[in-house]
Amino acid sequence: RKDVANFRMPALDHDVTITGDVMADLFAATTGSDADWIVKLIDVYPDDAPAPDSGYQLMVAEEIFRGRYLKSFEHPEALTPGAVNEFKWSLHGVDHTFLKGHRIMVEVQSSWFPLYDRNPQTFVPNIFYAKPGDYRKATQRVYHAPGMESTIELPVVGKASL
Repeated sequence: RKDVANFRMPALDHDVTITGDVMADLFAATTGSDADWIVKLIDVYPDDAPAPDSGYQLMVAEEIFRGRYLKSFEHPEALTPGAVNEFKWSLHGVDHTFLKGHRIMVEVQSSWFPLYDRNPQTFVPNIFYAKPGDYRKATQRVYHAPGMESTIELPVVGKASL
């Protein structure tokens, strides 16, 4: 999909085990006043794996963060259009081994419909009561620059390095 940012490592030359909380740390901006951020950690099987696993993508961890809750879950606020914010949240606990020859991939996207309700990209007091005119096209940007390094933190077990 054109609206999903993919970050894929080269094929692993050894097994890599992760155990514990996976953390997303995203520096991002939207042209709207609200936005959703979805980060997915994926185990990509080798293209030469036996059928039906050839190129299979196994979602290992995933979670959504709704921008309106950046400062508080109790008191949601509009985002400032164009402002870069740091969104940091847990993708929860994981216990998984990426096998030698597999790739680690991270995907970032801004909609998870129909698994999660649609965000109108416009701050409204309650998304469930958003009117058709509240839904607007927005551009989302993810940053990776000095002082704004978007990352995913993996709790790697043992001596393995990435």
